[in-house]
Amino acid sequence: MTIENDPDVQANAAIIQRVTWIGFFSNILLAITKFLAGVFGHSQVLIADAVHSMSDLATDVAVLVGSRYWDQPADNEHQYGHAKLETLITLLIGAALVVVGFELISNAIMSLYDMIFGAHETAAIPNGWALSAAIFSILLKEWLFHITAAAGKKAHSTATVANAWHHRSDALSSIPAALAVGATLVLGEKFAFLDPIGTIVVGLMIFYTAFLIIRPTFNSLLDASGGVDLTNRINDEVLSIKGVQGVHKTRTRPLGASLYGVDLHVQVDPNMNVRDAHYLSHQIQDELRSKFAEIVDTTVHVEPGEETKS
Repeated sequence: MTIENDPDVQANAAIIQRVTWIGFFSNILLAITKFLAGVFGHSQVLIADAVHSMSDLATDVAVLVGSRYWDQPADNEHQYGHAKLETLITLLIGAALVVVGFELISNAIMSLYDMIFGAHETAAIPNGWALSAAIFSILLKEWLFHITAAAGKKAHSTATVANAWHHRSDALSSIPAALAVGATLVLGEKFAFLDPIGTIVVGLMIFYTAFLIIRPTFNSLLDASGGVDLTNRINDEVLSIKGVQGVHKTRTRPLGASLYGVDLHVQVDPNMNVRDAHYLSHQIQDELRSKFAEIVDTTVHVEPGEETKS
């Protein structure tokens, strides 16, 4: 059965597409809502947050387009498939979060500088519409985080999980807006400094999230192994198969952000005929794919072991 006809692959792709489309249209709704609330609610921070929501559409589009290709089967030019495209998209989302964090922190520092050294100008006080829009953004983005993260885990898609964390970063970035508007409404303009200070804290949290997303992609792009634990579990599973005398030279290689190919050598009775050795190789491949969801390709090299006494 080829990858494009695999029902599990098709089901995972459908899950990713559905939840990402929800995020895509939610970002459009949020951008419009926050922009209008910023204009009519006299809140510059909400207008800036609206622009931020529009920029989030780029990562949604990347996942929507990428998920149609990273599960495509191998071809002559990509003989190990296209799964590393998901790694690249995950890296793109992490990089986008770095940019978001940098912009939030730099703008917050500039705002603090203006508050301390700049000429103070009386600004229009935000109203309840601005506060309502900020709270709505936090709640909607947190909901998007949970459904997108759940979908990403179910579909074994690191890019979708990364996009979920992008939603959460947006929820966090809306908290300073809500605090600033709320504090200004209740306490007056003298508490406006809470906005940039809170924004700096959130920016640092976004940097940390970006680090957690980006770090695993380097392992995949540099062909790092799946680790000693995975290798040991593979060897134990292969040794439990009847007819296998020994296993060595087991290597794992990343085929995507969380998928691996396996190369291994097995020792069998030197008198085993070619047909039985071929059957045993396929049995090993089938067993590994059924026991390890992260393994999608296995190459088995058969070697003569000790002669079995009859």
